[in-house]
Amino acid sequence: MEAIKAPRGTRDILGNESWKWAYVTDTFRNVADDYGYREVHLPIFEHTELFCRGVGETTDIVEKEMYTFTDRGGRSVTLRPEMTASMVRSYLENNMASGPQPAKLWGAGPMFRYERPQKGRYRQFVQLDVEALGAQDAFVDLEIIDLSMEFYRRLGLSNLNVVLNSVGCPKCRPVYRKALQDFLKPRYDELCDSCKSRYERNPLRILDCKSPICKEISENAPSIMEYLCDECKEHFSELRRGLDRIGANVIHDKRLVRGLDYYTKTAYEILSGDLGAQNAVCGGGRYDNLAEAIGGPHVPGVGFASGIERVMLTMEAQGCSFGREPANKVYAVAAEPSAKLETMNLVRTLRMNHISADMDYMGRSLKSQMKSAGNMASYACIIGGDELAKGVVTVKNLGDGTQEELTPEQLVNKLK
Repeated sequence: MEAIKAPRGTRDILGNESWKWAYVTDTFRNVADDYGYREVHLPIFEHTELFCRGVGETTDIVEKEMYTFTDRGGRSVTLRPEMTASMVRSYLENNMASGPQPAKLWGAGPMFRYERPQKGRYRQFVQLDVEALGAQDAFVDLEIIDLSMEFYRRLGLSNLNVVLNSVGCPKCRPVYRKALQDFLKPRYDELCDSCKSRYERNPLRILDCKSPICKEISENAPSIMEYLCDECKEHFSELRRGLDRIGANVIHDKRLVRGLDYYTKTAYEILSGDLGAQNAVCGGGRYDNLAEAIGGPHVPGVGFASGIERVMLTMEAQGCSFGREPANKVYAVAAEPSAKLETMNLVRTLRMNHISADMDYMGRSLKSQMKSAGNMASYACIIGGDELAKGVVTVKNLGDGTQEELTPEQLVNKLK
């Protein structure tokens, strides 16, 4: 019988790598805390309608990538492909509008999208997500962008650039939409099949198409900046002034539209790396109409998401540090079987004093135990007949080879 393997597009994160994940997540938690954002834990699956109405029927996520199934109660549920819609649903359901505004939330966890697996992209992947809900002010957008930049700065990523655009609002976007359709119409037949489908439903997405012919066709398309209403223009200008004030390096990209329907006004990405080898490490923006799309009142919001896998690949490519890999401080060695009980008790004493310790559970010889100690710890603590008689432990520094006899209490004090 063939052994069962993990599903395609998923992978196991083992102990030799998971500590790096913890480092990235802990760094994010510290930054979010410094900016006043509080962690929330949301369901991994939601009613399918939340994503259809919130993310958008015409998006690739909803059309092609969602893991949707019918539960035993006959309800359609979907493994979450992103967290923003869930954040807004939680804001509405838990009446967060009655608390301080904006509500500052962050979360982390697995997302699920059925797409072709490739390096740094999996069908189950982990995102860090930040949202500020309830405020329209452009300075909230500025805070969100600054928070994301600070996160990558603390990780040690280099050459951070803010790629920025505005996608307008329901008042001015229809005018731009018509202008874009008029521009694309003469070459409609040359568009890829996906963009032909987008032409009527969501023509802004054509600007985001990766097909070389579609990129060439849309290269000289009119800029949305020429069609923004006064409110959107002022919001964008105020954000630009704020980014200039904090010294952010901003690149205005009129093709940046983001892939989800709920964005309004601000759309942005953060790029990191040397010219020619830059990586987008997060994407986000403002979504003032999302709450209404899922059946709530008008609630302005802005946020971003960052995939941990992508961030870690970028860190590794740039030689960033992940801190120190966890390792046992002590490996306790029972020099003879009669010492095993006392060895176990020593290990427990060390652990109770927050000193990482381990011992042999496989009945190995003294020589094999010492080899394990050399591979796993900084100190070998040896207990044999002599040590039992004197009530001490022989402590060997595995770095310089020196050793001494200490009582358990002296050992704890030395190591702490």
